[in-house]
Amino acid sequence: MEQSPALELNERTEQEAIRLKKLEELKECGVDPYPYRFDRSHLASDLQEQYKELANGVETTDVVRVAGRLMGRRESGKLTFIDLVDGSGKVQLFLSLDKLGDKSYELLSLLDLGDFLGAEGTVRRTKRGELSVAVSEWTFLSKALRPLPEKWHGLSDMETRYRQRYLDLIANPESKKVFLIRSRVVKTIRNFLENLGYMEVETPMLQMVPGGAAARPFNTHHNALDLDLHLRISPELFLKRLVVGGFERVYEINRSFRNEGISTRHNPEFTMVELYQAYADYGDMMKLAEDLFEACALEACGTTRIPFGEEGTPDYRVLDLTAPWPRVTMEEAVSKFVEEDTSKMSLSELTKVAEKFEVPLPKEITHGRLINEIFEAKVDSTLFEPVFIIDYPVEVSPLAKKHRDNPLLTERFEIFVAGRELGNAFSELNDPIDQRGRFESQLTEREQGNDEAHRIDEDYLCSMEYGLPPTGGMGIGVDRLVMLLANMPSIRDVILFPLLRPRE
Repeated sequence: MEQSPALELNERTEQEAIRLKKLEELKECGVDPYPYRFDRSHLASDLQEQYKELANGVETTDVVRVAGRLMGRRESGKLTFIDLVDGSGKVQLFLSLDKLGDKSYELLSLLDLGDFLGAEGTVRRTKRGELSVAVSEWTFLSKALRPLPEKWHGLSDMETRYRQRYLDLIANPESKKVFLIRSRVVKTIRNFLENLGYMEVETPMLQMVPGGAAARPFNTHHNALDLDLHLRISPELFLKRLVVGGFERVYEINRSFRNEGISTRHNPEFTMVELYQAYADYGDMMKLAEDLFEACALEACGTTRIPFGEEGTPDYRVLDLTAPWPRVTMEEAVSKFVEEDTSKMSLSELTKVAEKFEVPLPKEITHGRLINEIFEAKVDSTLFEPVFIIDYPVEVSPLAKKHRDNPLLTERFEIFVAGRELGNAFSELNDPIDQRGRFESQLTEREQGNDEAHRIDEDYLCSMEYGLPPTGGMGIGVDRLVMLLANMPSIRDVILFPLLRPRE
């Protein structure tokens, strides 16, 4: 069973016991080790910027108040130097017996790495060039009862980093940078779409019929209504209901849930941005995707040329997200891989190709299903430069409009960069009769054992019968986009609290 990190007092380590003793000493001295607030005048980064021209050895008369976590400490006679780290950076505290007096200076002995403190003093720069606050008063803000990991300046155990993200953020500035990038990316997506006239909306996370994707849902039960419900696997069908209702450009930055395996690309709880635009098609969505990726890259990285992989290794490369990106049909991508024109093959010939490359055969063998299976098993992971794979078989695209030039295909594309699928888009199917037929085909698949096949959503079909205009729609995986821009190998690196198996 998972053991709580919060141990009983009699299970404390020796270091923790010492800290507890210091806590009691603080209380005996009349010091509140957990006060309610502190008036801070400056962040560390503010001071570094404001006084960047201050010469070495100069002390100002400017009084400032700073607060943060003690992350380093050095003693020199009757002087103490403390590295104080806040959410913006680091500043040094310069504490002297002469300035603080005996009582206040003696209390410094009860400080430990990891404690929070506040300080007031004047700004100076040491002769060695370190910007410092010459402290006249200081106070405890929070006593840390656990020591930081021994290698706090480089916590490398991935298990600990994921399970105790707070330690990872304290110890690894690069991890903190990743989540700052994530925040900027989400903000950029929101601003980008708002500037194009999209309206942000919220749709249900609890759904009676999970739809919009091929996936197994998480199931739950509402006691008051005695109703079985499902966590959404996608907001798609509700967003398209809104287009029926007259909102012509809508989007949702949403959390969705899929009851599937965990990998470097999959977490059961994940974030997407999904958007729909009336009177548009998948060609419009391609242009929008290129522009959106460029905007996010410029905000997160300052350039559309981004590194992928570890520099100095054979896999390292620089990816260029600058538009336009190639458009390649799925059939063309598979044909290039197998070095034959699969579009001219009979079903038996294509089956032999799949068997040659050890691709699992679908239960119902059709040309389109085989092409999709070969593509997913062998081709998509090889697509490193940004590319739109377009024109998917109709059998695997139940919500996409049939291709205007070939009824065996759909107007659908997926975005691939660095061997990862980052987005999915359609010219949305808006013929309610065709949609019902597609749902019924999916129902047959469910009856044959495919528990990821789409279910029939009668209310969505009803909404379509009131008229869904021509519509372009797209979903982009925010987690995977951040992985790309932050050059992270695993989805767990970009989710603050990924789902993990409990410790035994």
